[in-house]
Amino acid sequence: MNPPTVLAFAGVQHERVRAHLFPGDGLEAAAILLCGRSAGPRVRFVVRDLILVSYSACRRREVDFITWPGACLEQALDRAEAEDLTIVLIHSHPGGMFAFSLQDDHSDLEVMPSLLANHGRFHCSAIMTPDGAVRARSYDAALQSTPIDLVTVTGHDIEYWWEDDAAAGAATQRPMAFGHAMSAEMGRLTAMVIGVSGTGSVCAEQVNRLGFGCVKHVDFDVVELRNLNRILNARICDAEAHRLKVEMFVEAATGYRRGGAAEALPMSILEREAVIAAGQCDVLFCCVDSLEARQIADLIATAYLLPLLDVGVVIPTRDASGTPAIGDVCGRIDYVQPGRSTLRDRGVYTPESLRAEYLRNNAPDVHRNELEAGYIKGVVEEAPSVISLNMRAAAACVNEFIARAYPFRHEPNERYARTLFSLAACEEEYLPERTYQASAYLSLLGRGSIEPLLGMPFLAPLHEEVS
Repeated sequence: MNPPTVLAFAGVQHERVRAHLFPGDGLEAAAILLCGRSAGPRVRFVVRDLILVSYSACRRREVDFITWPGACLEQALDRAEAEDLTIVLIHSHPGGMFAFSLQDDHSDLEVMPSLLANHGRFHCSAIMTPDGAVRARSYDAALQSTPIDLVTVTGHDIEYWWEDDAAAGAATQRPMAFGHAMSAEMGRLTAMVIGVSGTGSVCAEQVNRLGFGCVKHVDFDVVELRNLNRILNARICDAEAHRLKVEMFVEAATGYRRGGAAEALPMSILEREAVIAAGQCDVLFCCVDSLEARQIADLIATAYLLPLLDVGVVIPTRDASGTPAIGDVCGRIDYVQPGRSTLRDRGVYTPESLRAEYLRNNAPDVHRNELEAGYIKGVVEEAPSVISLNMRAAAACVNEFIARAYPFRHEPNERYARTLFSLAACEEEYLPERTYQASAYLSLLGRGSIEPLLGMPFLAPLHEEVS
């Protein structure tokens, strides 16, 4: 069962908070998290900004006690009211106690009434231990506290801290990759696969069989006869009936999964409903051939603090005495974490390439470059035989998620922001995160479902005109 409430950090945010809360003096320290939210029904609090409470501003800092300066709370309330944000008060437990103390309970009951009286339906408090583990709870207008079910960090590694594990006194050690504990935890997470065609159907097959608690499949297209050699589970009858790809795939997945685990969203990721659904998820797998769709996936990952895995394949050709010949057989897998380099920062798309794609799709008389839209560059192939290439790339994409959430590499994951492989040259190259500079979309970090969604006016809700 998927957790109804989540507190999500970007890795860069968690690193800053942890460094501030544990300055090395063994005394408690404090910070305030200003959080956006998902649209519901699953509530995800996503950290938008930080207020690091100055050590000198605290009247008392002890190994198990700290006082909060009122000016910081006023500053937080001003921001929360202006942007409709949720406040999370977080402090350290230098001794490693992974639970709220009686003093924490007393302090919350003193502070929360004034916060709730000024703004919002709920605010939260949280603690952090020296290893970076976080536990949180929310308060409503009646001052009833409710544990937040999951705290997650999307950084070089993906961290999960579960409330029920903490309440049971279970260790915070991550499950081992490829074992039953990994499968059990995946059963509590939601994944979205954007694009259920060539690489997308292979990704979706793996994600479903790995046992994610819910898998949302997004695609607006229908099955055609020319798809049958590269879309898993597609049948002749599906093509003849022009069935939606997502409906075909979810029906197949239901044959080996319990009902309701696989969900079909027959629409483009550029639609408002799809964006809201993505904000409910824990990980995004982007398997599209549209640059505009990749841009939206980039924005969603940034706004909702989600890990994004993007996969692409291509077969460049060369001219050999007037006859096209294979130049290379290539694949690319990008792991994108919010607050660091995006697909745009890495050059997967640019404003110029987005414009060119728009012209190709909407003004073919202005821009004729249809060959560039296919798998094999320079050759028209209605039904390219690329399923083996798709499987190679899609497997690397899903394994990249596993490596992040259940680390098994001998080297740090920071070194593997991008994977490039060439089957023709028998080479594989890895590029570290430091190769790229984060610059795009940082203003959207942790925005959540603030309107307009993703800062895009075309995603604003439609209102009926009043006569």
